[in-house]
Amino acid sequence: MKIQIVRRWAVVVAGVALLCGLPVIASALPVSVPQLTASQLRARILASADESYAGYAESNATFGLPPVSGLTGLTSLLNGVTKMRVWQATPGRWRVDVLSDAGERDTYQLSGNRSFIWNSGGQLLTEVRGPQVYRLPRAADLVPPALAQRLLSEGGRQARFSVIAPVRVAGRSAAGLRMTPSDTASTIGRVDIWADPSSGLPLMVEVFGRGSGRPALQSLFFQVSPWHPDQRVLTPDRAPGTGFTVSNPGNLAGVLSNLGLVALPAELAGRLRLRVQPGFETIGAYGGGLTTFAVLGVRDSAGRHLVADAVTAGGTPLVIAGGAAAEISAPLLNAVIVRPPGFFVTFLLAGTVSTQVLEQAATQLTELVTLR
Repeated sequence: MKIQIVRRWAVVVAGVALLCGLPVIASALPVSVPQLTASQLRARILASADESYAGYAESNATFGLPPVSGLTGLTSLLNGVTKMRVWQATPGRWRVDVLSDAGERDTYQLSGNRSFIWNSGGQLLTEVRGPQVYRLPRAADLVPPALAQRLLSEGGRQARFSVIAPVRVAGRSAAGLRMTPSDTASTIGRVDIWADPSSGLPLMVEVFGRGSGRPALQSLFFQVSPWHPDQRVLTPDRAPGTGFTVSNPGNLAGVLSNLGLVALPAELAGRLRLRVQPGFETIGAYGGGLTTFAVLGVRDSAGRHLVADAVTAGGTPLVIAGGAAAEISAPLLNAVIVRPPGFFVTFLLAGTVSTQVLEQAATQLTELVTLR
């Protein structure tokens, strides 16, 4: 009898060990993909934007950003692992659930300019009405297909493309494409994308800072498959007893307009200012693609302590054109905060450009406003 019990448990243990080892076994299987040129693979990836799929993905970001009061959701997104269930019917209609020990935060993007956010911890459903011209990064931006599409689009044809070794991702053989930005001022050294060679659907994306051998951002599917859209999955279900509220993204324009009312120049650090939407004139976006930086003026008491706070958070103190300043450097993202001498506005400059570019822009901006 004891021998039979031991044998039964041996079978159970062996089964558990086999299940635990399946991901390792799958990754060790031979990888075979058809021969594709870099331009062919890039074209297939871009053409896959309309693919319908469902799966489970994780992103791992190591931006090294300091904790910022009121932006814990953003800093956790860019500093750590984000676990996501995702369903996409079209690029404009999808659902992404962010999973954590505290519960779920589900985002539903509906056709048009409506979206819903479900917070399981607070049992609250929020409807967001209207186009979101400017918004903070969200988990849906880090899903491999969305991330790959955006990076390829912003990299443009000026970037250099090459084929890299295939790997196995989510049980599939994935063809590899490397994009190297042409502008050396970008903080991004290279972007590696592995995609299904037939459909072009991106399965894994790695983004490297300039000169780094480890990705600052990795996003990959652990499971993904074609999906026939189901409206029940893509439509939020408001259960009895849950809270409900409505938000208007246009409110952001009012908040920003109250921060600073300084006319920004048409060019900074040799980069032209990009066109902005009505209501957001106090924001300056310069450059373009993978070398874009933003400028925002924060007036009066709201910005008075930003430089000191940045130094306390680990930034480097600077003196720019006689003004107090601080520099924050992290993989893929740099920032400079400067308060011109005797001026009532503190300027925040941040983006995927080198600190030299930001310092040059901050110097020009400081000299400009002090001459007025």
